[in-house]
Amino acid sequence: MIDDDGSMKIWIDADACPKMIKEFVFKISRRLKIPVVLVANSAIHVPRSNLVSLVVVGKGIDEADRHILEACAVGDLAVTADIPLASSLVDKGVVAIDPRGGVYTPDNVKEALATRNLMHGLREEGTMQGGPPPLGPRDREKFANAMDRELTRIFQRRG
Repeated sequence: MIDDDGSMKIWIDADACPKMIKEFVFKISRRLKIPVVLVANSAIHVPRSNLVSLVVVGKGIDEADRHILEACAVGDLAVTADIPLASSLVDKGVVAIDPRGGVYTPDNVKEALATRNLMHGLREEGTMQGGPPPLGPRDREKFANAMDRELTRIFQRRG
């Protein structure tokens, strides 16, 4: 459970987050009574719940990222596949998890950012095409395990 002040939140960079991951986070929210805030560039469906809210930001690039970074706090958890956002979140002290179950840390996020920049450059040059494969059941399992581990760590730190 969250502290009495209700300060912990789970933030979802919702525009690119797969439906199966969002639905899993909603289940966690209900079970543990943790508020979830989805941030997107346009309206999306969210379940009717006093624990789930949607923030629609402007259409500009990185508007959702900017909002999440400004609104989240140490002790929160964010779900994002956006590595630059994850890097900024980690620098701020926020736990960031990729929808595939990777946990960004101070030790790995800069390397992930460098790899992302390299791959982006290769795609722009036409040297490489495509992106990651679609999420599958194994990815969902990895995500579930990462969420469980990181929420346990957050709760332990909070006492």
